[in-house]
Amino acid sequence: MSTSADVKSPLHETVTTTATDYWNDSCSIEELTYAIEHGATGATSNPTIVGEVLQKEMPLWRDRIAELITTNPRATEDEIAWLLIEEMAANASKLLLGKGRLSIQTNPKLYRDTERLVEQGLHFASLSPNMQVKVPATRAGIAAIEELTAQGVTINATVCFTVPQALAVGAAVERGLERRGSADDMTPVCTIMVGRLDDWLELAAAREGTLLTPGVVNWAGIACVKRAYPIYKERGYHARLLAAAYRNHLHWSQLIGGDIVLTIPYKWQRLFNASDIDVKPRFDEPVPEHALEELTAKVPDFVRAYEPDGLAIDEFDDFGATRRTLRTFIASYQDLLATIRDFMLPNPD
Repeated sequence: MSTSADVKSPLHETVTTTATDYWNDSCSIEELTYAIEHGATGATSNPTIVGEVLQKEMPLWRDRIAELITTNPRATEDEIAWLLIEEMAANASKLLLGKGRLSIQTNPKLYRDTERLVEQGLHFASLSPNMQVKVPATRAGIAAIEELTAQGVTINATVCFTVPQALAVGAAVERGLERRGSADDMTPVCTIMVGRLDDWLELAAAREGTLLTPGVVNWAGIACVKRAYPIYKERGYHARLLAAAYRNHLHWSQLIGGDIVLTIPYKWQRLFNASDIDVKPRFDEPVPEHALEELTAKVPDFVRAYEPDGLAIDEFDDFGATRRTLRTFIASYQDLLATIRDFMLPNPD
C-alpha cells in the first residue's frame, strides 16, 4: 500500500485504502508533481510520451536541446535524442527518490535484438538508483528480461497485452532471480496494456465484419489482468502486474483492490479525481459473463490473449496489438528525431 499523499482525492483514497498503487504515465515534471500529491509512487515514459512532453514543455527544453547539440558536435540526431530522453528521465526520477521508480523505455527499434536491449538496459539502470528499464515482451525481449534481472536490473515489461506474454515475463524474471540468487530490493513489474488490447480487438472484429455489442470490447484488457493475476499469485512470481493505456474509467474502477499498479495518464487522473465514482475494491468481481462469452465466440484474438496457452513465445511478435504498438512507438521515435533534426538542420525555406 502506498504512503498517504497530501491531497485527498479518489486516487489518493485508492492507494491509501487498498493494495492498489498508481503511477504517473509521463515523465513531465508538472504532471508527476500533481500525481505525487495524489499518492503516485512511480512514473513511466516511452517515445510517444517523451514527444508529448517535449511539445507541451518546449520552452523549458529549447535552450537545453541547443546546448546538447553544441556540446556534442559529432553526435547524430539519434544520439542527441537519447541524451534528451535520458535527461528527462533522470530529472523525473529525482522526484521519486525514496518513493518509487521511474521507468525508461529501451529503443523500440531493438525489439528483435536481445543483446542490444540488454546493453541499453544496463546503461539506463546506471543513470539513477531508482531507474526501472522497460523492455518489450517480444521474443527477444523475454530473453533480455531474464538477463537484465540476473544482472540486478529492475525491469518493467512493456508492449504486453496478453496473459501468455504476462506469464512469460513472470517466468523470465524468476529465472533471472534464480541466477542472481536474490531479489534484493528489486521491484519488477509486468505491464498489460489494457486499452491497446481493447483497441486492437475492436479493429480486428471490424476487419472481419463482426458486430459486437457496444461496450463488450472494453472488458477485454480487464479480463486479461484478472486472468493473469491469480496465476501470478499461485506461482509466487516476484513481478507485479501493472495496467496501462487507459481508455475509460473501468480501467481504474474495475481494478481497484488488486495488488497491482495502475499507470494513469495525467488527463485520466484529472477525470478520475473529479468523478463521483465510489472508490471500493472491485478487483475480485468477475468480468460480466456475457462479455466473456461474446468475446470468446466472436473474436479469435481475444481467445489468444485470454487463454494462458493462447500464444507461444515465438508468436508474440506477430500478435496484432504487438505489431500495431511497436509501429506506433517507432513512429513516435521518428517524430522525436524529426524535432531534433529541426534544431540541428533548420529548414532553409
